[in-house]
Amino acid sequence: MANINPNTQPLLRSIEEKQQKAKQKVESTIKEMIKHKEKINFNSVSAKSGVSKPFLYKNSDIRSRIETLRKQEEKLDSPNQVKRNMTDHSKDVIIASLRKKMMHLEEENKKLKEQLKVDWAAIYKEIN
Repeated sequence: MANINPNTQPLLRSIEEKQQKAKQKVESTIKEMIKHKEKINFNSVSAKSGVSKPFLYKNSDIRSRIETLRKQEEKLDSPNQVKRNMTDHSKDVIIASLRKKMMHLEEENKKLKEQLKVDWAAIYKEIN
């Protein structure tokens, strides 16, 4: 015979406590990831916190927070994007700088070749 009036309060309380602990774990994980500037998405939060992805998706507060943080990160430029977005002016400045350096090195090379000719001539005179 089945229990007509089951006492489910302890079970429900245990489930609630477990969910609260999982939420706290997720929150602390998200804070750490923000602190260390790590990429935040459902996969990374799930892996770091040890909480299942379905839990993250089902909990509306956590889900909206992760989605918001993910969108914020998309707006930020990564170092590769910053490189790609170099303006024409900055490229022109770099090109001018490299040309100036190249001209300086060519002049130095020419002077060293002339000095080498003089030194070889002096050595040749000493031999003869």
